[in-house]
Amino acid sequence: MLKLATLRAKNGSTNAQNPELGNDGKYFKGILKLMGRNIKLLDREKLMNNRSVLVIEAGKAERHYWMDLWRYRELFYILAWRDIAVRYKQTVIGVLWAVIRPLLTMMIFVIVFGKIAKLPSEGVPYPIFVFAAMLPWTFFATAFNDASNSLTNNANLISKVYFPRLIIPAASVIVAAVDFMISFIILFALIAWYHYWPNWQIITLPLFLLLGFFAALGTGLFVASLNVKYRDFRFVIPFIVQLGLYISPVGFSSTIVPEQYRLLYYLNPMVAVVDGFRWAISGGKTTLNETELIISISVVIVLCLIGVIHFRKTEKTFADVI
Repeated sequence: MLKLATLRAKNGSTNAQNPELGNDGKYFKGILKLMGRNIKLLDREKLMNNRSVLVIEAGKAERHYWMDLWRYRELFYILAWRDIAVRYKQTVIGVLWAVIRPLLTMMIFVIVFGKIAKLPSEGVPYPIFVFAAMLPWTFFATAFNDASNSLTNNANLISKVYFPRLIIPAASVIVAAVDFMISFIILFALIAWYHYWPNWQIITLPLFLLLGFFAALGTGLFVASLNVKYRDFRFVIPFIVQLGLYISPVGFSSTIVPEQYRLLYYLNPMVAVVDGFRWAISGGKTTLNETELIISISVVIVLCLIGVIHFRKTEKTFADVI
């Protein structure tokens, strides 16, 4: 108090200049206010120094996008499980539709191509010959159709929530793979019925399934991105699937295709997938040459690159256009 009194005596004009220092109580309040201001300034400087800084770099969003695919990996399972539940909801026989569709198609092909047209089956029982081709083709057709329409079917989700949009068509392809696994039971039943047991080549089936997976994903991404803006593709997609069934070796052998047209024929990536399935299940008795396999792998790589690049290029506009 003595020091404060001395200070006030030496600075008598202070009270006049600063109304906060009118008496002792007001003087202490003024000091506290000044201290409070200084503390606030110090805290603000500390916050400014410790605050994290967001740096925007060219290409960084692109790198984070592929990391987000891993971060949102659980969304793959959620969307896939939802699509499986919705697909067979309120159906009488449920997942048996995954078996009945290829089975009925196989019966029609056996009657038309095997009994009436009498096309060669390369020494393999015709039902096994056809069904071994129906499995990968049905998988591709279902995956391509579902992936192409996946974005428009999830318009509300895309317009409200952020996540890598590539997850949606990829989840649709996974759902088609589940149907494929269910239908595979019929193939084992046919093998047991005809006592036609495969050899070691059967272990290569996952490789051909993987090739069909990427063929469906690449084409599905490309058409899905176009379908967002141009809804005409809703009517084009069924026609493409139907046309692909007849230009792929599902009901017939690739050996009946004339030699001069085979290079053009091999540009269809499903030719090697279908022939590969037959080759694996027949124990190497059916035809599978290196040329069609190399061409098919090359075409699938190109399709995937085109599909991903076009999808990423147009992805920013999905929420506005859809």
